Amino acid sequence: MSERIISADGIEHLLNLFGSYDENIEALQREYDVTVVNRDGGIRITGSEENVARAARAAETLLSMSKKGERINEQNMRYVFSLVGEGLEGEVMKLSDDGICVTLKGRIVKPKTLGQKKYVDAIRDKTIVLGVGPAGTGKTYLAVAMAVKAFRAHEVSKIILTRPAVEAGEKLGFLPGDLQNKVDPYLRPLYDALFEMLGPETFARQQERGCIEVAPLAYMRGRTLDDSFIILDEAQNTTPEQMKMFLTRLGFGSKIVITGDVTQIDLPEAKRSGLIEAMKVLKNIEDISINRFTEKDVVRHKLVQDIIRAYEKYYERGSGHKNG
Repeated sequence: MSERIISADGIEHLLNLFGSYDENIEALQREYDVTVVNRDGGIRITGSEENVARAARAAETLLSMSKKGERINEQNMRYVFSLVGEGLEGEVMKLSDDGICVTLKGRIVKPKTLGQKKYVDAIRDKTIVLGVGPAGTGKTYLAVAMAVKAFRAHEVSKIILTRPAVEAGEKLGFLPGDLQNKVDPYLRPLYDALFEMLGPETFARQQERGCIEVAPLAYMRGRTLDDSFIILDEAQNTTPEQMKMFLTRLGFGSKIVITGDVTQIDLPEAKRSGLIEAMKVLKNIEDISINRFTEKDVVRHKLVQDIIRAYEKYYERGSGHKNG
């Protein structure tokens, strides 16, 4: 039997580590088959030598996150467990203390995983960035946060958010309202992210001034976009022709972020995904970064990770058909 005592350096961090009704500590005990008890402002971990060592590494990492102001919850505990399993828990210290921006409700937006940090760093350093991965990894949300940050810092004079309205197809004619009303439902996630960071009133005011534009991809044709932060969302639903058209809109002083999930392609079977092709065509071009997220970067409910992993195994066995 082995034992390890870890100091929490403050009752607030100890309470954060234990969680509501000790749910975090119970998860730690289940994960590593150890016993954890409160002892003199810290914790005592007992169990087999190997399990105690791994549990201690996880607990110390979680406490370091608490000292950075993170609330310990199921999501970041799962993430730390996965890092400990790979011997990478020390990498968590690379996650920045500084946020990207602050939402209207005062919440600091910042990367929560190493994959997200790499993505944010790439957006900061490169002119064109592709963020490719499953739902819930923060691809669009973090891109919008970086756009808002650049706009507030006067690094760009305009934010342009666009996505292909593939699902609409011929059904657009049956929807009420003008063309903007018809495509708005497909742009809703982009509006929601901007509303959260700017507020509806500021968003509406900047949109009236022409400083923020949310439009379907078809609106980009024939334009040159200078001094803008441009985000193409749901890019897996572009055709190769549309993707090339979009990429060649890049003007001086602009930055492009392209996000998508190649497992959720809604194009007809005969159509190739412009995102998949772009990942191959652009991979060796300087000043372009291709970032791939995995289920470890999912910051939603645990079931989202489980669902993504289950589908990946299903396709790996050759049981299903995946577009692309």
